[in-house]
Amino acid sequence: MEYLWAPWRIEYIQRATESGCILCQKPRENNDEANFILYRGQHNFIILNAFPYNPGHLMVAPYRHIANLQDLGDTEAKEHFDIIKKSLELLKGVMEPAGFNIGLNVGKVAGAGIAKHLHTHIVPRWQGDTNLMSVLSDTKVISEALISTYRKLKAKL
Repeated sequence: MEYLWAPWRIEYIQRATESGCILCQKPRENNDEANFILYRGQHNFIILNAFPYNPGHLMVAPYRHIANLQDLGDTEAKEHFDIIKKSLELLKGVMEPAGFNIGLNVGKVAGAGIAKHLHTHIVPRWQGDTNLMSVLSDTKVISEALISTYRKLKAKL
């Protein structure tokens, strides 16, 4: 049997026991590069997913701690979707994906890892970005370091 070591995954595993909301905490720290915050709007921000499905996996989240889409005010909702559009253009220009998965997981049973703070996932996709690793060993290979992705995207904002 071969082993694929992924020691960085322990952060994700242990994160489940952390208290507080990272989507509230990270913007307050004013350390955008360390926290992978790419863009700050008036009501929403863009942050790289620290445990991405693919390189360039972004999340758009409101600053306000809300769990449901219907709780967004009209101004917050408009800006949220404007920032999603901005994210798509940024990723197209820098990473040239062939497509995207864009979505919200509302509630824990729907797959929300941070169920109490609404956020939209934007996952760039390329032909062939899945392979037998995920089928045979429940492993996903991420081909680029988060800091490299952050710096490429940040340079184009």
